[in-house]
Amino acid sequence: MGCRPRLGTMIGRKTGLVTSHSRIAGLGLATPAHRIGRTESVQFAVANTGVGDYRDSKMAALYRRTGIDFRGTVLVDAEDEPGPDAESLRSRLRHPLDHSDRGPSTGDRMKWYQQFAGQLASEAAVAGLTAAAVEPEAITHLVVVTCTGFASPGVDYHLMDALGLPADVQRIQVGFMGCHGAINGLRAVQGICAANPSSVVLMVCVELCSLHYQYGPQTDRIVSGALFADGAAALVAQGDDSENWQPSISGTASYRIPGTKDDMTWHVGDHGFEMTLRATVPGIIEQHLPEVLCETLGRFNLSPKDICGWAVHPGGVRIVDAVKNGMKLNDSQVEDSLEVLRQHGNMSSPTMLFVLERFIRQQIPRPWLMLGFGPGLAVELAVIE
Repeated sequence: MGCRPRLGTMIGRKTGLVTSHSRIAGLGLATPAHRIGRTESVQFAVANTGVGDYRDSKMAALYRRTGIDFRGTVLVDAEDEPGPDAESLRSRLRHPLDHSDRGPSTGDRMKWYQQFAGQLASEAAVAGLTAAAVEPEAITHLVVVTCTGFASPGVDYHLMDALGLPADVQRIQVGFMGCHGAINGLRAVQGICAANPSSVVLMVCVELCSLHYQYGPQTDRIVSGALFADGAAALVAQGDDSENWQPSISGTASYRIPGTKDDMTWHVGDHGFEMTLRATVPGIIEQHLPEVLCETLGRFNLSPKDICGWAVHPGGVRIVDAVKNGMKLNDSQVEDSLEVLRQHGNMSSPTMLFVLERFIRQQIPRPWLMLGFGPGLAVELAVIE
C-alpha cells in the first residue's frame, strides 16, 4: 500500500512523537479462574437485559458476530462449574443480579473491584517477573493501568504488599484511558527508562469490565456486554543497558481524530461505568487510519509495509476489519488479534499485551506495531523493534 500525501491539518504535530529505547525483559498474563462460553453468555444476556423470547435469536446472532468464544469474569465463583442454563450460571454469581432495575450501584461495583483487581494484577505481575527473571526487590518503578475501578490505596499498594516490592518504589497510575491504556502506560515506561537507563519498571494493566455489565434493552448496553471481559497483563522493562536481543519499545505516538468526541465515551454512572460505542467507529477508523499511520510511521523511518507484526487491539471483529481493510492487510496479519478476541474477549487495556505475548512466543520478526483506539476518538500506537 502506498502512503497518501499529507492533508495539512489532518496530522498532528511532530511534537506528539515520543522516542527512546527500553527493552521488554518479560511479559505475563492472567485471566479469571472461570471462563464463560458463548452459549452461557447469550443465555445470561437474555435473562438479564429484560429481553423477551422473541429476541433470543437476535441476541445469539449478536454474540456470534462478536467473534468471541470464551471470556473470563471475576463475578462467577469458579469452585463449581455452572450448568448449561442461565439459572445455573446465575446461582454461581458472587452477587445477585436483577434486571428489574439498573443493577448494583457503582459503590457496590467498586467494592468488588477492590476485592478482585489486586488479585488478578498480582497473578500477571508474578508471571511477568518470572518471565523476565527479575526479583521483586529490583523493581524501581511501578506503572498501573486501569479504567474499570477506583480505590486509594489501590492496586499499586496491593502489588507492593503481594509482591514484596521495595517501599521506595516510584508509582504512576494511568487511569480511565480505555482500550489503548497499555500504550499510554508504555509512554510512561519509556520516559522513566530514558531518564535513567538503570531503571527496572513493572507495568501492570488490569481491567474488570464485567463489573460494569448494564441492564435493560438499550442497544449500546447490550453491545458493550457482548464484547467485554476481565483480564490482566504485566510487562517488565529495562533501559538501554539491558540485553540487546530483547524487543525494544522504540517509540510511541498519539492522534485524536477530529469531530469524533461523542462516538466513543466512557462515563461513571450511578449503576456502573457506562459506555457509548457508536456504529460509526469502524468506518471512521478505516477512513482516517491510512493517513495517520503513513505520516506517523515515517517519523520512525518506517512505512506500513515494513511492519512484520500488527498487534491491533481487538475491540471487536469490526474494529480489526477496519484496520485490515484500511491498511490493505491480509487475514494472517490480524490472525493473532482475532485469536485473542476469540479466546478472551475485549479485556480493554491488557488485550494488546496478550497479542504482544503471542508475537514474543512465536518469535515473529520485528518491527511490530501496537495499535489501539479509545474514547475521544483517539488513536495510540507504539513501535516495537
